[in-house]
Amino acid sequence: MISEKPVFIFTGFFGSGKTEFIQDTLENPEFGNDGRTLLIVCEEGELEYQPEKFAGPGVTVKYIRTEDELREGILRKIVVGCLYDRVVIEYNGMWAMETLFASMPRNWVIAQEMCFFDATTFEIYNKNMRQQCFDKMKTAEMVVFNRMDKNADKMPFHKEVRIANRRSLIIYEYGPNDMEPDTIEDPLPYDMSKKNITIEDDWYAEWYRDINENEDAYDGKVLTLKGRVAINKELPDGRFAFGRHVMTCCADDIQFAALMAIWSDTSDLEVGDWLQITAKVRITYEEAYGEKGPVLFVKSLEKCEPADPEVASF
Repeated sequence: MISEKPVFIFTGFFGSGKTEFIQDTLENPEFGNDGRTLLIVCEEGELEYQPEKFAGPGVTVKYIRTEDELREGILRKIVVGCLYDRVVIEYNGMWAMETLFASMPRNWVIAQEMCFFDATTFEIYNKNMRQQCFDKMKTAEMVVFNRMDKNADKMPFHKEVRIANRRSLIIYEYGPNDMEPDTIEDPLPYDMSKKNITIEDDWYAEWYRDINENEDAYDGKVLTLKGRVAINKELPDGRFAFGRHVMTCCADDIQFAALMAIWSDTSDLEVGDWLQITAKVRITYEEAYGEKGPVLFVKSLEKCEPADPEVASF
């Protein structure tokens, strides 16, 4: 049996502080002495690694020059004959995360993913390369803003991370050994203490994300909301997908975000119909999901005017 290898991924744009953080990490005996490290560098920045300062029995450094090399399976070639206990990856901020995930050997298991941004340039990058910024934040467990001004308004930074990922820990770093975690609360726009909840049109995206991340909190809740019908021949009678198009990042990222709904008679429903439904949520196994998840057991429905806006966003 092939043993699993933990993978630590550090993402961010050029000059965001990835190299310095990895260097400090590999110099730390608490990390470096616990086995051999395979360091994969996908971007050579202004700072160069200093292997002579690394702690531990050994660090093997490998370089990947282009994203095409990843697609062509270079990771599997690198590990052949290489002795290592864990993997550290400095990933190029201009490369898609999906390229890396699809290229990883099967026994590699992501242990941690951190994303770094230079706070002084983040807003410019986010404005001009929003898709790349969103791509890095959406799977990161921790997002670090380096070179942060203590007097700066943190809300614009907080908001952009939360659009991509509600669970990321956000860290603001002001200088060496001077940092603090983000403490801004993200209350939902509706009251979860109530049994019956109305989801307003402009709350759909936030509701959809939350019900998928915290599904048990919605078990037994009765919801009233608007959405569209999606039906195909593979669905059993009485079942239809109910949802709306959601723009998470930009126009290229619009997707139909839906849950399975159960209603006694779907014969009058057509694909694309706008409905207002009242439904009880049950967390149960659903074949369309292939696992347990939130299912809408519809109590009443009626055709209605489209939601305003029709495409939901955060």
